[in-house]
Amino acid sequence: MLGFIKNLVGVKTDQLMQNSVEYLVKLDPKAATEAEIRQMEEQLDKLGSELAEARIAFDREKKEAEAIEQLAAQRMAAAEKLEQQMLAETDPARQAALEKSLMTLIEMLEKMNPEAERERRDAAEAAEFMEMLEKTYQDMGEKLRNSRSELERAQRDMKKAEQQRAASERRAEAARRAAGLASATSGLSVALKAMREAAEEDMKEAEAARMKAELLQPTRPEEDDPNIAAALAAVGVGSAGPATASASSRLAMLRAKSGSGSSSTRLLSR
Repeated sequence: MLGFIKNLVGVKTDQLMQNSVEYLVKLDPKAATEAEIRQMEEQLDKLGSELAEARIAFDREKKEAEAIEQLAAQRMAAAEKLEQQMLAETDPARQAALEKSLMTLIEMLEKMNPEAERERRDAAEAAEFMEMLEKTYQDMGEKLRNSRSELERAQRDMKKAEQQRAASERRAEAARRAAGLASATSGLSVALKAMREAAEEDMKEAEAARMKAELLQPTRPEEDDPNIAAALAAVGVGSAGPATASASSRLAMLRAKSGSGSSSTRLLSR
């Protein structure tokens, strides 16, 4: 039970860490990508150190294998030489001594074989391990270069998209301004049209007033011709006549009203 709870807590912790990482990546993908690239660079540096150590180990194993193989080859050549001398020797004592020396070399060669085989195997394994690290190092380096290129390409795309968005906003703003200017121009045209119509109406009224004034104003013949002037004065159109006639008429009307009032007063007194 305790083990289950421990594993469950571990799973939940991993999920929480994964969710946190995903949130940070979505919050700032550029920084997250840069962090990932830096982590890859650190791994590549670490792998490079391991590769350097593997190369040193391979060189050491290779030299040891080559040295023991060279020594074995030298001893084998010496043994073959002793064998030839032993077979060619006619002196039994000398032949016995050569045979003893040959047996010593043979024993040494027999003891060297396992060691030489081990050195060859170690050198082969070191070479295989070094080649694996080299391939991994090359692959990781290629991946890092591609990631860096992709990041730079993504940054360029983001910058390009930002510039395009800004250009679109400027075009939209220009369109809005143009629309507003067109509306203002339209409003100005309406205002100018109304002003022109008002001016034309005023001009019409002024012209009508002028024509009416000219119609009512005495003409030159009416002023210059004494007979026409006298006739107009006789009918109450002259300059002094109308005022006098008007005054007489008004006084007569007052008298008539006064007379009517006196008659009404007398009727009431009766």
